[in-house]
Order: sequence, then C-alpha cells, then structure tokens
Amino acid sequence: MKFRLVLIFSILSIYCFGQSSSNKKAQTFFEKAGPLIQKLDYISAEQALKSAVEADPLFQNAYVVLGGIYKAQKKYPDARTAYEKAILINKAVAPQVIYGLAETEFATQEYLKAKQHFSEFLMLDSSSDRARRAKKYLLDCDFATIAIKKSVKYSPTNLGEGVNTTDAEYFPAITADGETLVFTRQVNGNEDFWTSQFKNNSWGLATPLSSKINTTKYNEGAQTISPDGKYLFFTGCNRPDGLGRCDIYVSHREGKDWGEPYNVGQPVNSEFWESQPAISPDGRTLYFISNRPGGSGGYDIWKSTITDDTKWGPAINLGPDINTAFDENTPFLHVDGKTLYFSSDGWPSFGNKDIYYSRQENDGKWQKPINIGYPINSFEDESGLVVSADGNFGLFSSNLKGGFGLQDIYSFGIPEVAKPLKVSYVKGIVRDRDTKKTIESNVQVVDLKTNKTVFDDYTDPETGQFLAVMPVGSNYLFNVNAEGYMFYSENFELKAGDINKPYQIEVYIEKIKQGGNVTLRNIFFDTNKFNLLPASIRELNLLIDFLHQNESVQIEIQGHTDNVGDDKLNEKLSFNRANAVYEYLIKNGIDAKKLTFKGFGASKPIADNKTELGRKNNRRTSFLITKI
Repeated sequence: MKFRLVLIFSILSIYCFGQSSSNKKAQTFFEKAGPLIQKLDYISAEQALKSAVEADPLFQNAYVVLGGIYKAQKKYPDARTAYEKAILINKAVAPQVIYGLAETEFATQEYLKAKQHFSEFLMLDSSSDRARRAKKYLLDCDFATIAIKKSVKYSPTNLGEGVNTTDAEYFPAITADGETLVFTRQVNGNEDFWTSQFKNNSWGLATPLSSKINTTKYNEGAQTISPDGKYLFFTGCNRPDGLGRCDIYVSHREGKDWGEPYNVGQPVNSEFWESQPAISPDGRTLYFISNRPGGSGGYDIWKSTITDDTKWGPAINLGPDINTAFDENTPFLHVDGKTLYFSSDGWPSFGNKDIYYSRQENDGKWQKPINIGYPINSFEDESGLVVSADGNFGLFSSNLKGGFGLQDIYSFGIPEVAKPLKVSYVKGIVRDRDTKKTIESNVQVVDLKTNKTVFDDYTDPETGQFLAVMPVGSNYLFNVNAEGYMFYSENFELKAGDINKPYQIEVYIEKIKQGGNVTLRNIFFDTNKFNLLPASIRELNLLIDFLHQNESVQIEIQGHTDNVGDDKLNEKLSFNRANAVYEYLIKNGIDAKKLTFKGFGASKPIADNKTELGRKNNRRTSFLITKI
C-alpha cells in the first residue's frame, strides 16, 4: 500500500505539474524530499517540503506532494489542508490532486464534499483505475452518510502480554472451545506461528507452535484451525514444492506436536496466488483466496469440497453473491457452517476494505453481504476477523493506541445482528471400559434432520480426545466405534431457541464379548407405532457395518418400552419394534441366522419411570451379543 502511494507521489512531483519554484531555496528543499520519499522516510520528507513552502508559499507542487506525504502517514486532516492550499494557488490542477482531496475528505467523514470532488474528478478522468475507484467511492459516500449514524457498540480489548509483544501479532485463529489460540508473529522479518492457552480468564504466555511447521527459511502465516484444533491450514510462499507464488498447506496435530505440513495440491493450489484458507466445521470444504482466472475481480473467495474418494474437488468461485470486481480477502466460516465473515473493498463501505458477513440459505445461496458497521469499520483497512463459537466476541489485529507494539490482537463484542447462528459442541475422551485407557476411535456426528455428516474423524491417538460442533436447531446422531469394540450410540437434541451448554463427556466402550449390550439411541418410531422412521436409517446402517466387520458376532435385537399403559400391549409393541429392526437388517444383507429378536415391554427399565426423561430412556431399542 505505502509503496504504491510513494510511486504515485513521485509521478505527481515529476510529471503532473512540471513546474518548479523560482525560489532556489524552496526548489532545493523540494528536490531533497524526492529521495527521502523513495526511502519511505516520510518524516524527513515532510520537513523538507514544509521548508519548501515556507520559502515559497505559492509553491503548488510542494503542497501537492506534501498532501501525499500526509496521506501516506494517515494524517488525513493535514493532507486535506495541503491539497486545498494547492488548489487555492491555482485551480488548474491535475485530476489526481482533486482525487487526493476527495479521498482525504472521505477519510475525515466529509462525505458531501468528497462526493462533489469525486464527481469533479470523474469529469476529467473517467477511464483510469482511479476513475474505477472514484465511482465506487461515490456509492460509499451515499452509504456512509446514512450508516455512520447507526453506529454499533465497539470496545476493543487487548489480549494482553501473554499474546502481544513489541513485535507484530496478527491473523488470530481459535478453537471451538475457546481454549486454544494460534496466531502469526513477525520477528525480524520472519513470520511464525505461536499458540496460547486460555486459563483462569486470561491468555497464557504464548509459545512457538511447532518446529515442524515454523521455519527460519520461509514465512508461515494466514492460517485457520479446525474447530477441534487438530488441523492447521496455512499459507506458504515461494517453497520448493509450491505450485505458484503462494500455496495452501495443512498439518495434522499428532498428540502434543504437529505433523510435517504438506501442500494440499491441485485443484486448490495452482500456478496463481492462493492464500488465507478457512475450513468448514465438518472439515470437508476449504474456502480460500485466489487471483486465478475465472473470478469476478482481482482476488476472490473460492471453495473446494472433498469428494467421495477423499480428494479435494474442483475450485469453485463463490460468485457475485460474495465476490466483486474489486478484492475480497480473509474469509472466515463460523462453526455454525452458515455464517461467512470476510473483508472486501467492493461492497458499500466506509472506505478501503471493510468487514462483512453473509449467511448461507438452505439451498446453498449466500445472502447479500452486510457491512458489520461503524466504528468497527472505518476509512482504514479492516480484515482478518474471526468469531468465537458462541458468537459473542470477535478477534482481530490492529495497531490501536496503547498497544504493546506494532500490531496487537484484540477482542470485541460482536453486534447482535451480526452474530452467527447458535451452536453447541460435544467434547470428550474415549476410554476402554475395563482398563480405562484412552482409545483411538472414530467419532461420527450426523444431523438427522438433513442426514448430513457434520463430524467424522478419529480421536487423538495419544489422548483419546475429540471435539465436534453441532448447530442448535436439529437432532444429532453421535456414534463412537473402534476395531474390536462394541460401538457407542448417543443422541443430542438441540432445539431452536435453546441456549445449550457444551457437552463434556467421557465415553466408555467395551470390547466385543458375549453378553455385551448396546442401546441404539437413534432408532425412532412414532408413538404407539412400530414403523421405522427415516431418521433411524443412519444408525441401522452403522449396525449393519458393525455386523459385516465382525462376521462371527450373533445378536439379539431387543425392544423396550416405559411402564405407561397396558403391560401386554407394551410387550407386543416392543416385539413389533424389534421385529422391524430385524426385518430391515435382513433386507440389507445380514444373514438371518445371525439374528434373533425379542420384545421385553417395560420389564427391563434402565431409568426411573417416574420422570419424563426416565421414561424416554426406557423407550429404547438395543442389541445383545448372544454368540461369538
């Protein structure tokens, strides 16, 4: 950004005016400023230009360049004054000067004046890149005039000395439980990942993430972490295995350390520029930024979804619902799987890049992006927002006053209208029932309303831990299975409007043995009926897989009811329900010789029938291993 401004100012000073001061002293100071600008030494250049206009108060070109210097330092009121003085000396100025004045007026919220001068500029220049930007600024003036009157509450809080230092910290990423933060820190020009743990209501002292990921030869940055903290996607540039200048890489956590990162390859990466990945909560869709052909503008948001053969599918542009003819960057998909936060300088804004959010409809279409509001957004560039799982706060980086150094990481409350959908999560450990040792096992979570898998991964091989996110407003199948063990079945019903606390559980599974019993908590029937409901199919298919994987196992399918109603009718109902499961298994390839079924009515309760919850638990289908 600064380099581009320096180049513009240099061109203005050399070519646009061509006039010099007749005052040799003023001209000497002016010429001294040029090399200083090229070195980005704005302070010294500013002093030289001030000396030039002191020596010659009518030195128009010096005021023009001084305006550019102020703008580069974001001293917008001073820049506006310098441009105004240049135009006051002679109204016959280059169009770029009028544009510079209009931009500083916009930055100081003088929208009516800015609109006037952008329009004046367009009468002189209607086809350059500045003209393209000026047309966008005209729309921004109309938007900002109204939007700034509807300011949102904004009180950023520094994350503290555990995270922030005198160096630059940015690109925060946080796990769904809010306990692990991964961010980029730049030390002596080298970017590496650091991590901090949230304990006792504060962030602990950050440490380098892993020597397997951090390098001294390359920069690592622009990362995202999966909700369970097990996968880190990040940007690596100019690497030997790269397909383009910048590619996306991934590393998998292995116990307490991380595995060697690898290039995710085509079609995500290409010969062009790919960066700033964002992974969906189910780990199947990767969002990222690319400037490859086929987009809407310079840098667009694209996505790729894992196919049935576990390979990344074709890169798909999110299209005009999200992308513009300008640039989009830093996408972040919330763990609700529906709310996308990103930055853009193409949608109506307060200037430069603003933060927006959009929600995905059930048909996959994205709603029109909404500006998150003022003063979260301003004339400056805002980007890199991530939002906590509960939707209450966001994390971003900035160089706000009172910080520890160059850029610090801050948190702030998300405005109510910009909050994502409510989510909960189940976090736990899988253990052997007998030995109590942790087990590496497969955990699946399925949304029974949509029949979509929202989580399917293995527990940590060392700790047995897992974390799976579940958006509120649906019914979820939860299954744990491991080779040589009976599987574990649970159901989580998260009703819309409920504020559900996360589930913290320990799952105990036992080895396959005669007499082992499993309750199938995702087999559903209508009240007093025995026809299997569609939501039962996923659990039944898991049982089929279990029987195929353990050919020697024979089971008895058991039906149970609560104690409400006639005992004989309950026994008949439970019998018919067990039979329905039996018939489904046979129709789907299970040998009838391996199966028997029986209805027990209310004779074998597992909970107190005096409560609704107890009666619900007693109304169940289970299976007993009768022979191995």
